[in-house]
Amino acid sequence: MRKYYPPSASAAPRYAGIKTFLRLPHVKTTEDIDFAILGIPFDSGASFKVGSRFGPGAVREASVLMRNFNLNLDVNIFDYLSGVDYGDINIVPGYIHETYKAIEEGLQPLFNAGIIPISIGGDHSITLGELRAAAKSFGPVALVHFDSHLDTWDEICGVKYTHATPFRRACEEGLIDAAHSIQVGIRGSQYGPEDIAGSHELGFEVITANELHEIGMKEAGRRIRERTQNSQVFFSFDIDFCDPSCAPGTGTIEIGGFTGYETLSLLREMKSLNFIGMDLVEVLPGIDPAGITAYLAGNIIHEVLAMIALQKKNKNRRIKKRSN
Repeated sequence: MRKYYPPSASAAPRYAGIKTFLRLPHVKTTEDIDFAILGIPFDSGASFKVGSRFGPGAVREASVLMRNFNLNLDVNIFDYLSGVDYGDINIVPGYIHETYKAIEEGLQPLFNAGIIPISIGGDHSITLGELRAAAKSFGPVALVHFDSHLDTWDEICGVKYTHATPFRRACEEGLIDAAHSIQVGIRGSQYGPEDIAGSHELGFEVITANELHEIGMKEAGRRIRERTQNSQVFFSFDIDFCDPSCAPGTGTIEIGGFTGYETLSLLREMKSLNFIGMDLVEVLPGIDPAGITAYLAGNIIHEVLAMIALQKKNKNRRIKKRSN
């Protein structure tokens, strides 16, 4: 069995070479890997500032500083996982439905092979395509959604497919098991109480940012675990979950969010979840001073990889694909 992992930094400078995530080999394969990093550089679903099409490149470039060992989880990722940078999905700028088809076709071989795709966006509209692919392999999945926005609106300016609507569309298409799904970190001004009521009507549990600040990360982690139970989990992380003081490089900021420390602390409370896929979206490098948003995004992905490695180390991965 071949194993894919980053080269040693002692062999070549970190800043040298093609910029892949964690300096992983750029190989498009479904053989001998546990996870694959993908870029989905589509931002035509954005409703305010655009530019997250450049997010995958920025996160990859920032990630070269990260090493293999996770101190807090006491695990070396590549002692237990093999992974590659799979490259980018060939999206179609300005054409969301054609892009959804490309995403679905691009991710399907990975899901079918039991490989965890970790996608870097792009705006949040891309998640609908990912969930379509996931549901073909796993059936409806539990969604764990970290964001300042609900993304369950019905439409924007009369359009039903945008970065503010993917989870309503996913529920309508039967892609999400809403009874085991949760949205975390919601904050900011709303049009009215019907905004959060809309998520509740779809079946989601919602933890607002104010509530999360009050109950703390351990209690929130307990509620996430209780909600998802033993479900197959797709994890969708919008970088604006984090406070703009820590993640200014995003298109629709909301104050009152979370530091990098708080974010990683909450992630570690989910180390027992059965992740089958993940995305991290809405990094907009054009307004990211010193690249701190992209670096935070890379560390969030690193934390999730470490959690999956820990599960492999402890032999408690429990993933089951749908029977055809």
